[in-house]
Amino acid sequence: MTDTHSDLPQLPLKLTNLAVIGVSQPHEGSWARLRALQYSRLEALSLSRFLAHAIALMLTLSIFARTVPPPMLAGWVLVLVAVLWNASRVDDGLRDVDRRAMTRHEYVFHVLSAALVAIVWAAPYFLFEPVGAMEHRLAFWAITAMLITGSTLAFAATPMATLIFAGITCGAAITSFITNGAYDYAAMAASFCGLAMGGAIRGARTYLSARIAEAGVAEKSEVVSLLLREFEDSDADWLWQIDTARRVRSASSRFVYALGKELDQIEGKSFVQLIAGSAWESGQFPPSLHDLAERLKRRESFSNLLVQVSIANGKRWWELSGTPMIDENGTFHGFRGVGSDVTEQRESDEKIAYLARYDTLTGLPNRLMLTEALGEALRYAEQWRTRCAFLMIDLDRFKAVNDSLGHQVGDQLLAQVSARLKGLMSENELVGRLGGDEFAIVIRDASDRDRVEKVATAVIDHLSLPYDVDHHTLYVGASVGSALGPRDGQTVETLMRNADLALYRAKDEGGSVHWSYEPSLHADAEERRQLEFALRQALDRGELYLQFQPVVDSRSETIVSFEALLRWNSAEHGFISPAKFIPLAEDTRLILPIGDWVLREACREALNWPGHVRVAVNVSGEQLLDPEFADRVVAALSTTGLPAHRLEIEVTESIFVRDAGTARATLEKIMALGCSVALDDFGTGYSSLGYLRTLRFSTIKVDRSFVQGAAKNNVESLAIIRAVVAMAQSLDMATTAEGVETAAEAAMIRELGCTKIQGYYFGRPMDAVDALALFRRGAAA
Repeated sequence: MTDTHSDLPQLPLKLTNLAVIGVSQPHEGSWARLRALQYSRLEALSLSRFLAHAIALMLTLSIFARTVPPPMLAGWVLVLVAVLWNASRVDDGLRDVDRRAMTRHEYVFHVLSAALVAIVWAAPYFLFEPVGAMEHRLAFWAITAMLITGSTLAFAATPMATLIFAGITCGAAITSFITNGAYDYAAMAASFCGLAMGGAIRGARTYLSARIAEAGVAEKSEVVSLLLREFEDSDADWLWQIDTARRVRSASSRFVYALGKELDQIEGKSFVQLIAGSAWESGQFPPSLHDLAERLKRRESFSNLLVQVSIANGKRWWELSGTPMIDENGTFHGFRGVGSDVTEQRESDEKIAYLARYDTLTGLPNRLMLTEALGEALRYAEQWRTRCAFLMIDLDRFKAVNDSLGHQVGDQLLAQVSARLKGLMSENELVGRLGGDEFAIVIRDASDRDRVEKVATAVIDHLSLPYDVDHHTLYVGASVGSALGPRDGQTVETLMRNADLALYRAKDEGGSVHWSYEPSLHADAEERRQLEFALRQALDRGELYLQFQPVVDSRSETIVSFEALLRWNSAEHGFISPAKFIPLAEDTRLILPIGDWVLREACREALNWPGHVRVAVNVSGEQLLDPEFADRVVAALSTTGLPAHRLEIEVTESIFVRDAGTARATLEKIMALGCSVALDDFGTGYSSLGYLRTLRFSTIKVDRSFVQGAAKNNVESLAIIRAVVAMAQSLDMATTAEGVETAAEAAMIRELGCTKIQGYYFGRPMDAVDALALFRRGAAA
């Protein structure tokens, strides 16, 4: 037996005696299945058992007919007939047990029926004893011993019934012999009973082993039959046969159908010629067909040989298996085998192989193929003592396009980017897509030191040209980081990691530049990792704090608000510039919990100021695009008790590039609360009048670069400030000039019409205590 028959135990049978007779659960195999094997042929033995009991009954009557009263004898006979009929009925109920699982309820009923028969046969030892002589009891014992022996031999299928019958009748005989002082006969009966019971168990074990073996063979035969039927019924497989000259013989109907010809066009024709098509005339066989012809010529067996054939249905792929036909004398008679059309499977495999190595959106090689190509380039460089290069490319401003115009436009843009990159490649380069808006180039031979720079420059220049996508003219740039192998890395992983570090530096430099890897980048990356780790603990450690810079009315020079500015004094790294840790917080999304803390602290501190003074809190794009940001503002106001009109949210123009719809919806919720919203750094980035029409900003802040330019009489800066002030006045918005550092600059800004001024001239960023002191000094004055 094999492991496939999970409900049958292994042979040789290692079941305990209790498991064999059905009292306990077997440690392997199914109890119900084993009982079904034992009891399935019981019905066929019912007639034999009835005849045996009838003979025993006749012998018993002949022994006790003269000594036992007829009524008693007749009553015993009737009871015996009744219990035998009951036992036969129980056996009849098990006639179909081989087609289903036997239940424990049926097992118990069968045991009880056997016990009833045994009790009736044991009764004469006690009912007939007072009127019977010793020789009569010995004769009756011989009759019961005969029944026990017959049951042991004939009923090996039901050992429990035999054991019950032997136990009860032998027990009655032993008791009878002991009662009458016949101890030697009692010992003899006990010995016989033990031998009979042991024989019953051994016979049952042998019988069960045979039945398990039969069941296993039957199951195997059924599996083979099913497989053969499945093969015969399959539309995909056929049988083929050729003679010693490799001509088709006894072509099956399915083989004829597969070739797309009539039987008379196939029989007796060359097998290879039939499947070679036009290649037979030209002799230009596909390699797989040539391999088949060679194997047939060498009379070699082959299995699952993939062959490209050309038949009436066009070019197809067949999978062929064949074995040479050799008789007992060693004479070769040809080949016989099976075949199937696996064209669809082959095409599916080729598609899967393509998808495994190519990007479905752009058609460029994917990360897997790029890493394989880079590995080959590294091996080539090591073998020939040359250099290879790996360039990583990241699109600048692609996320803004994707967020504002949707993924469909973004995908079309990526497809155009891919086409441009492909057009820049020579045979020495391979370009692929790593994922998202990241691409990479493998330069197999970078011995020319200028080649990497030329490729990187060409990529930046060509990708920076405008794109026409779905009636939109789009502009994106490209940042490039490169690493040379094996100088900058002797493994694929190391080279890719170092190119990524260079790319990160290129992005950090403002984008649209190429940066080559240098060892110091590892130190920068390590510093960033350490800063990120420290920043994650900064809130809990109490290392973050706020400073406040006053904003004054341009005419009265009284304080109208403070801008809350976040500072970090790390226990490990000292004071960290906001220009360094705030972008890190945005990249890691730590800005969300930090921003919540800033909101609460700023609102809490503003409660200490006069009621007309507002607090302005800068909000990043990550915060504003959080669907729950408005709820966070509500929570900060309710927790601190600050009136909503005293909180001003400052945002930059860049948020409208990423997702204008979400940003507008969130700002409208904030304005509905009563908070004001200021537009920071207006004119320095993506400027559009569209959102100024749809959102009622309270203030437009003029960037310090324009203020400094105007102070130097820069015509463009002066014109921009005048235009912003005029526009703000027309829209009923205030204007704040940032970066005012001298009295002259303050006077100039006042003349230009700005309503509020912020800068070092009126106050540097200060701690909360110093900010509060400004009001106390003003009150004292």
